[in-house]
Amino acid sequence: MPADFPSVPVTRVVSGIQPTGNLHLGNLLGAILRWVKMQDDAPCFFFLADLHSLSEHVPAEVRRANIREMAAALIASGIDPAKSVLFVQSAVPAHAELCWLLNGTARMGWLSRMTQWKDKSGKNKEGASVALFDYPVLQAADILVYRPSHVPVGEDQKQHIELTRDIAIKFNTDCDVDLFIPPEPYIGGGTAARVMSLRDGTAKMSKSDPSDMSRINLIDDDDTIASKIRKARTDPDPLPSELEGLDGRPEARNLVGIMAAATDRSEQDVLRDFAGQGFGAFKPVLADALIALLAPIRSRLVELRSDAAALDAHLSDGAQRAREAAAPTLAAAKQALGLL
Repeated sequence: MPADFPSVPVTRVVSGIQPTGNLHLGNLLGAILRWVKMQDDAPCFFFLADLHSLSEHVPAEVRRANIREMAAALIASGIDPAKSVLFVQSAVPAHAELCWLLNGTARMGWLSRMTQWKDKSGKNKEGASVALFDYPVLQAADILVYRPSHVPVGEDQKQHIELTRDIAIKFNTDCDVDLFIPPEPYIGGGTAARVMSLRDGTAKMSKSDPSDMSRINLIDDDDTIASKIRKARTDPDPLPSELEGLDGRPEARNLVGIMAAATDRSEQDVLRDFAGQGFGAFKPVLADALIALLAPIRSRLVELRSDAAALDAHLSDGAQRAREAAAPTLAAAKQALGLL
């Protein structure tokens, strides 16, 4: 093993997000604000997963614009490039190279059972890209190359972390090394909110929804935010005093969850404040809370958008720091496999 490889693993948190553009409230409450809190808990590596976006065709100019937009949104939301390592995945070749090395460890059966592969490929598996099938191995490389102790994940990504652990353990066993750390789910930074559509409480908030009224975009102005909340689908019953009273009421649960996440409180605390009240009283307060949360982020985002050079400088610095952190792991993996 290379001499410069740390003998004691450094506690790190690693997470990535695809640069899709047009970020919305679900992205913010579901991941980004949790990342912001993590910065105070542990050294963090946050990357824009542009290599993962290759599983579907995206025009080059759109991908480049999305990368800058995502970087601006992360910084505007509170990610500090001086405190955390913020970078673009493709700017660190070790991600792709380690993925190929781990392809020798991963098994077809493991990947074919992944829920994401089944859902996204559907009945057209023959027409799906190899990148979509191999997505979990690249994700494992994204994580393992930095030897983190923990990885923040939502419910839909737990299976991927389990696969990452399987790959790490099998590689270590096959090569008789103690190189990769099987990562644990990250439990700090608060609980990520699962934000649903404002038009359908059973569907996740998504930029692909044809109705713009289904989501609140980070760039929406105050009046638009208030209008979307006012028109959000609800039911006629008043809010209950206990969480159990939200069972079978997906739209009500969604709005209560959004209020809790936006004001950094529990859903139970929100219900104590509004028990017995209808949505006519609740919605204006929710709109005000979201406006207070999003207005400074929107202002900063607009400012950052106008300075592409500054964004590129932050990403370049982050990529250099990430390359330095990843190099020992990649070198040790090559040596374990007998590669020069």
